Amino acid sequence: MIWNPIATRSKPANWSQVGTATLKRATNSPNVAIGVDWGATLAKLAVRTPEGGVEFRLLPTEDGDTSRAALIAIGAARVGLTGGGATMLARALPGELVQVNEFAAWGAGAATLLSERDDVRVPRYLLVSVGTGTSILLVDGASVTRIGGTALGGGTLLGLAAGLLDLGDFDEIAALAQRGSRQSVDLLVSDIYPAGGIPLAGDLTAANFGKYARRLRDGEAIERADVAHAIMGLIAENISLVCTAQSAATQVQRIVFGGSTLRRNPAMAEMLGNFLRGHGRDPVFLPNGEFAGALGALRIASEN
Repeated sequence: MIWNPIATRSKPANWSQVGTATLKRATNSPNVAIGVDWGATLAKLAVRTPEGGVEFRLLPTEDGDTSRAALIAIGAARVGLTGGGATMLARALPGELVQVNEFAAWGAGAATLLSERDDVRVPRYLLVSVGTGTSILLVDGASVTRIGGTALGGGTLLGLAAGLLDLGDFDEIAALAQRGSRQSVDLLVSDIYPAGGIPLAGDLTAANFGKYARRLRDGEAIERADVAHAIMGLIAENISLVCTAQSAATQVQRIVFGGSTLRRNPAMAEMLGNFLRGHGRDPVFLPNGEFAGALGALRIASEN
C-alpha cells in the first residue's frame, strides 16, 4: 500500500486558500470527508481533516481490497466519488456517498488549484488530464466539456518502458528519462535535410524512434536513459499536437495540465511546455495537479 502524503489545507467555506496540514486518523468524525478519484492505476484522495485542512494521498488500484480497506479506515462521514471506478467503489464503502461527474470534478478541483496562482485568471481554457490516457476538457466559466483526448498517457509510458527497458516503476522511469537525450533515438529534421533545405527547424522531430532500429541493427550501444527520454518525447509531443489542434479549434490559448503522469516527471512537463510555448500557447502546470479530480469531488460533495 502506498500512502505518500502531500499535504495542503483549504478553507471549506470558499476553497480559496492553500497551506499545510497533518492528517489525523478519525473514526466516523462528522468533520472528516474524502474526495476520491479512482483511476485505472491510482486512486487519488483529497481528505478533509477534522481541523478543516485537506491532505492529498495516493493509493494503488491494482490491490483494490487493500485500498478500499484503507479508505474505510479513515472513517469519513461523507465521500465524494469520481473516476472510472466510482460506481464499483460506491458499492463497497459505508457512509454518505456522493457520485460526482468526472468532468465536473476536474473543473472544480482545477479552479481551486488555479486560485492559488498569482497570475491573471482567465475564464476560458483547456484543462488536460494526463493520466493512464489523456482527456482534454474545455472550461468555459462554470461549464466543463470533454472535447477530445488521446490514448497516449501513463499507460503508454509504463508499457513501453516495460518492453524496451524492463522497468515497471514510474518514478524510476521518470528519473532515468531526466538524465537522457532523445536525440540519439529520434530522427530529427536536421538528420534528413541540410540547414536551410526546408522551412522547418532542424531540431524538430521527424520520426519518433527513427534512429532506434538502425542503431540496434548496426550493433551500436544505446543509453537506457536516452530510450526513456525518447519514450517521454513520443508521448509528450503527440499530446502537445492534439492540444494545439484543440486550442486552435476553440480559440483558447491557455492550456492547464494535471494528472498523475506529470507527478514528479519534469522531463515530460518540460517537453510539453517547450512545444506549446513554441506554438504560441500558454501552458500552466497545476501544483498537485494529479489530485484535481479528487479535490473537485470533495468540494462538490461537501457543498451538496
